[in-house]
Amino acid sequence: MSFVPNIAVRRLARFGLTTADADRLATFYERMFGFRRIAADRVCGMHFEKMMEVDGGAKRVMLVLGDEVLELLEFDSPGAAYPLDAGSSDLIFQHFAIVTANMDQAFERLLNSREWSAISRGGPQKLPESSGGVTAFKFRDPDGHPLELLAFPDGNAPSRWKACSTDLCLGIDHSAICVSDSAFSKTFYESLGLRVSARSLNHGPEQARLDGLRDPCVEVTALSPIGRTPHVELLCYRPEILRPGVVRNNDVAATRLAFEIDPLRSEEPVPILLREILDPDGHRLLMLPPATDLHLFKVA
Repeated sequence: MSFVPNIAVRRLARFGLTTADADRLATFYERMFGFRRIAADRVCGMHFEKMMEVDGGAKRVMLVLGDEVLELLEFDSPGAAYPLDAGSSDLIFQHFAIVTANMDQAFERLLNSREWSAISRGGPQKLPESSGGVTAFKFRDPDGHPLELLAFPDGNAPSRWKACSTDLCLGIDHSAICVSDSAFSKTFYESLGLRVSARSLNHGPEQARLDGLRDPCVEVTALSPIGRTPHVELLCYRPEILRPGVVRNNDVAATRLAFEIDPLRSEEPVPILLREILDPDGHRLLMLPPATDLHLFKVA
């Protein structure tokens, strides 16, 4: 699968994870972060098998937190488990950041469960102002998917979070992906209609503890779609990353970002069926045709 030219996206519509047990993982997200289960069904058929490059279908569970949607796929033909030795700077590494209104309470809730494992060392880390001044904690869910809890400084939260409810966890702020070349990946995502919204160079002891790495230096490039939705962050670590990022869709490490296509800004006819493409480092992107209910959009 290669890049589909001349198609612009409107918004990041949902996040997708492959799982070995959709019900178990859904229960974890419900209990730990307040996700709500909105649908459970089965996806299958020739188009699904061809697009996902698998035999058979998959059980699907859809969850929502705030305005953001999470899709869990449990394939009939399971692939590889998440690599135990994958680190924060590997190309395979991709996480999404869950915004919390109270980091202490959210972290305490995690501590009362044994189903996750830490990536960060020493608990939540407050980054310096040059790195955004946020407080963050990285960890893995029961399947090994990386996640991040994110708390903004008082009075300095983006406007979309200031009007949120009083729930402990408010929604998903962004998906962060490791890339081998910031400029190359930036050009790719700009060709889809995203635009650079922030940049920083993160390093120092706080970043090392957050990433669980010895002495990281990471170039962060945030790219936002035109719609008021979660954004994408490119993480380019120095020195170079050696582990390749391409995995099969039924491997647990496969993570998908589903973008809704903007027909008014696309230069070619919008496809009727959902399509999958790969970014330069093998991260999987789904192109969704405009739909009235993307939460329940069916691929078969």
